[in-house]
Order: sequence, then C-alpha cells, then structure tokens
Amino acid sequence: MSKTVAFIGNPNTGKTTIFNFISDQYAYVGNWTGVTVEKKVGQLKHSNTQLVDLPGVYSLSPLTKDESVVTNYLLDEEPDLILNVVNANQLQRNLLLTMELIERGCPLILDLNMIDDLHRSGYDIDAKKLGKILGCKVVATNARNHEGVDKLRSAITAEERLGHPHRITYPEEIEKAIAILLPKMTKKYQLDPAYTRWLIIEAFNHNTAVRKFAGKHHLDVLTEYAKQADQQKFSEKIYETRLHFIQQLIKDCLVVNLSNKRPSLTAKIDRIATHPLLGLLVFVGIFWLIFKISFDWVGTPLSDILDAWISGPVSTVTSHWLTSVGALPVLRSLIVNGIITGVGGVLVFIPQIFVLFACITILEDSGYMARAALVTDRLMQTIGLSGQSFIPLIIGFGCNVTGIMAARTIQQPKERLVTTLIEPFMSCSARLPIYSLFVAAFFPKHQAVIVLSLYFLGIAVALLVAKVYQIIFHLRHESLFAIELPEYHLPRLEIVLHGTWDKGKGFVHKAGTVIFAGTVLIWFLTDFSMHGYTTHADASFAAAIGHALLPLFHPMGVTTWQPISALVTGVLAKEVITSSMMVMFHTSSQASLIASIGHFFNPVAAYALLVFILLYTPCFATIGTIKAETGSYKWPAYSVASSLIIAYLVATLIFQLGSLIL
Repeated sequence: MSKTVAFIGNPNTGKTTIFNFISDQYAYVGNWTGVTVEKKVGQLKHSNTQLVDLPGVYSLSPLTKDESVVTNYLLDEEPDLILNVVNANQLQRNLLLTMELIERGCPLILDLNMIDDLHRSGYDIDAKKLGKILGCKVVATNARNHEGVDKLRSAITAEERLGHPHRITYPEEIEKAIAILLPKMTKKYQLDPAYTRWLIIEAFNHNTAVRKFAGKHHLDVLTEYAKQADQQKFSEKIYETRLHFIQQLIKDCLVVNLSNKRPSLTAKIDRIATHPLLGLLVFVGIFWLIFKISFDWVGTPLSDILDAWISGPVSTVTSHWLTSVGALPVLRSLIVNGIITGVGGVLVFIPQIFVLFACITILEDSGYMARAALVTDRLMQTIGLSGQSFIPLIIGFGCNVTGIMAARTIQQPKERLVTTLIEPFMSCSARLPIYSLFVAAFFPKHQAVIVLSLYFLGIAVALLVAKVYQIIFHLRHESLFAIELPEYHLPRLEIVLHGTWDKGKGFVHKAGTVIFAGTVLIWFLTDFSMHGYTTHADASFAAAIGHALLPLFHPMGVTTWQPISALVTGVLAKEVITSSMMVMFHTSSQASLIASIGHFFNPVAAYALLVFILLYTPCFATIGTIKAETGSYKWPAYSVASSLIIAYLVATLIFQLGSLIL
C-alpha cells in the first residue's frame, strides 16, 4: 500500500535538499527564499512511498500564491505523514508553523535540520524530550553533509505510531467557542474531529484560505463564528498562546554546549556584503568576476575548442559521407548547412553557459544570493517594489519563465503584476549565444564588460519601466520584505553540479527540439524561393522578409537583411537567432560567422543590435507563462507590444548617440 509524505517547512530550511537526497526525483535547490513555488512529487528510493515537496512557508495563513499551495494541499489532501523540516538554529520562528501542522492531526516527524549551525552557536537540543512534549518523532540532520538523513529515511518508512500530538490549550473564550463548534460541525458535515478542530482554529486565526474553503463548502456555522472571532481578536490571542508555549518549550529542551561554539564568519562578511553602499559594489564586482570567468578566462576557450570540432571533423566527415552515398544536394544542404551548422552553432556556446550557471549556483549555495536581494531592497522601494521582487528578477537571468513563476511569492497583486511585466527585460541564458558571437567579433578584449553592461542595462530598463507602472497603477511600497539570511557555507560540489545541470539542461533540450525545428525552418526559408530550391540566398523567402523590414532597422545601424530575418525567428526561442544567422550567412563555424558579420556592422551598430535583442519581444514560452500567471490575454499582448517599442527606441537612441560621439 502506497504512503504519502508531505515535506513542509519554512523557506531555506534544507527541505528540498533532503527531498533530493531520499527521492528518485531531483528538484532545484537554491540557498534562498522562493526556490519551490509549486509542489514537486517524487518517490522514496527503494520504496512505494510518495514524497511531496511543498513551497516553503512561514505560516499556514497564506499571504502569497506559493503559500496558498501548502494550505490548500492540507485542506484537500490527507497525507499519511508530514515531514516538518525546521532550521534547528531558528527554532522559535520555525516552531510556529510546527504547531499549526501538529494541530492538523496528521502523523508528523520533526526534522531538526542544520543542527551543525546550532552546535556552532554553542547549543544542543534534547531531541527525545522535545519529541515527548510535542508527541512526535524528532530527528536531527545536517542535510548538506547527509548526516542523519538515513535515520530520517528509516523514521519515514517505520510503521510505529508516532505518539499523541500535543494539544495547546488556548484562552478560555477560544476553547469555549471550539467546544460549541466542534460537535456541531463533526455531526452536521461528517468531518474528522482533529481536522475540524484545526479548521476552527485556523478560521479564528484569520486564515483566508480556510475561510474561503468554508464558504465554498457551505460551512456556514464556521463562517459565522469566524466573524465573531475577529471582533474578539482571537487571532492575536492564538499567536500569543503559541509563542508562549514555544518559548517555554525551547527553554526546557535547549542545552548549552560551549565546547562546540565557533566564531561566526557570517557576521563579519555581512558587515560589507549587506552594507547599503558597499553591498551594491560587492554585488556588481561579483557579477563582473562571473562574466570574466564565463566569457574571458574559461568559457570562451572551451567554446572555441568545441566550435573547431563541430565545424571541422563533424561537418567535414558528414559532408563527405553524404556525398559518397549519393545523397541529393538538397538533403546534403539540409543536414550540413542546416542542422549541423544551425544546431552546432548554438551548442558551441554550451561551455560559456554552463560555466555561468555554475558560478551562479555557487553564489546560491554559499548563501550570497539572499544578501543580493537584501541590498537591492532600498533601490526597489523607490519604484514601489521590494527586494521580494528582485528575487524573481535574478532567477530570470536563468530563464524568464521560472522568474515569472517565482513572482508568486510576492504578496501584493499589483506588485506581482509589475514584476511579471518587467521580467522579460532580464537577460536570460537564451540570449547568451548571440552575445558571445558579437562580443567575440567586435569587443574581443572587453567581452565580460560588454556582456555585464547588457545585463545591467536590462535591470535599468526594467526599473525605469517599473517606475512608470508605479505612477500608472498608483503603486505604493506595501509588501513587508523579510528574507532568511542563511549562514555562509562552502558550496558542495554535488549541489553545484546538480544546480548547474538543472539550469542548463533546458538549453540542451531546446537544442534537440525548438532550435532543431527552428533551424530546419530557417534552412527552408534561406534555401528556397518562389521558384523552388535555390543556392542564391538573396532570392530566398528569408531575404524577402528581411528586405521588407530593413528600412525600419536602418535607424539602429542594421544594413543587411540576415539579422532581421534571424530576429523574426527569435520570437520562437532566443537561441534560434544564432543558428539562424549561421544558416543565412552560409557559414560552418563560429569563426567564419564572426568574419562575415564583421563586414556589415561597426561596434556601435553591433552593440545597438544586442540591446534590441535584449529588450525585444519575449519568446513564446515566456508569453505563455505571462498568460497563465495573469489569467488574461491582455497582459501578454501588452508585453509583446511594449517590449518591441521599448527595444526599438532604446537601440535606435544608442546607435544615433554612439555614432555622433564615436
């Protein structure tokens, strides 16, 4: 018989790390808030036990979309076991959620994760005593080093009863109201007593999700009493009662152990990393170093080696083999000039992209990314947003789709909408191949600086547009921004490798699907005309499209049709732009394409085109995600139109001013 275990805990407690270690599925891990924004399901290794990884929440009273996922799960589902993962070094805050979960009535295991941080702070905890008081199994773990995880797995699979959950006694007026409601609801609605008591307490605690549930299922008695509870301020009394119990619990179970105490390096680093001014300089410096590694020191040399192999032996051997077997010229052109040139022209940038993702994963696992969001909070406040909005924007550096989904963590609907609309201005990884191509051609000695400038230009445009939206939507900074600042850790190789692959696998997957299809489409448009197959690209369908749009692009310095036709296909996926240019310029290697485009652009025009690529219409996947998250066709249509206009104006301005100055 299968068993379902729900993983629930505060953000950044290591919940997803444990899920990955004991599950047959891999979920993305980041050492900061908002990594899990919807439930992820896996299977316990060597077992038929189903594991459900739910978003990190501080409370079952939802303020954001991701928090409502957890509460709605507990309302609609009956897990066989709840695994409550807590930060052992932040027990008071974490146990507030624990008490809500215990009241739910499901068997519960309390995982004291990050126990090493508690030890380093000079304390230990009596796990047996804690478990006896709470009436649940307690296991101490250090998930990063896999310590205690086997014991946790055994506890999950064990069939033993976990004890009788502790029941908090609330003030007399609350207990009286519960005593009146409980028999009425269990009899009238045929509900389980423990589940009913939890519903009542959560409704009294002003849990909006529970109150909506009560209204939807016509639990009229509960709805009426909840209104009376608001008048008597039951929610404040419930919080105070829980807090007092937790404080006494910690006092009884926490043990001083100064022998393990270590000086905190985190506090010393944070004096600089979270400083209002120095912190921003550190942020810029770190990202400059990342791009230097990705585009100058490591990524580009590896890409050059891969490019030489694909454009040399792979292309040549394939061409000779097709000729020897008598393949038709059109078929040989499709495979060599279309597929190998197009898909291969994108794959050669894999080293740069994976090096970049590895660096970002190191920042996440070390604990720095939470500081980056914190130091930008003051900047975001000036446009009516908060550091909470900056987190999805940073995630958007990997993929705009996941960045938009991460905006679910934002409390205020208008703030969430603005973040969604400015997300496409974040330079996602799909744009990296075309950046790499042009910076290698026109800025070989300053590749990292140019790419970094594009990333920060995207942020600047996003902030300026958000400022306009602040005025239009009358947006005020109302969201309370609270973020966990974890202890700094040395990144683990296993997590860095997993995180890098998790971010980069989408790029590899696209190479075999979307980019492949786009390349075939571009090959057809470039090698065919109204009169059939042609070897003259200037007479092709692609040339006709490019020539028709060329006058519009003259103000930004574009003088040839090929890049314009490539931009059209870039709406399908931004990675396709590079493969399209490889096919349309009839080049077989990155080096030959660099030589070709060098004849049609100067550095100013090249930079202006990169800016246009940075800002113009989002890809189909991003457009679809905007529709899904906003529930309207209006906003994706607006995003397409507004980004195209902004891209055109900014790119034209840069070219015109640059041409006057340089």
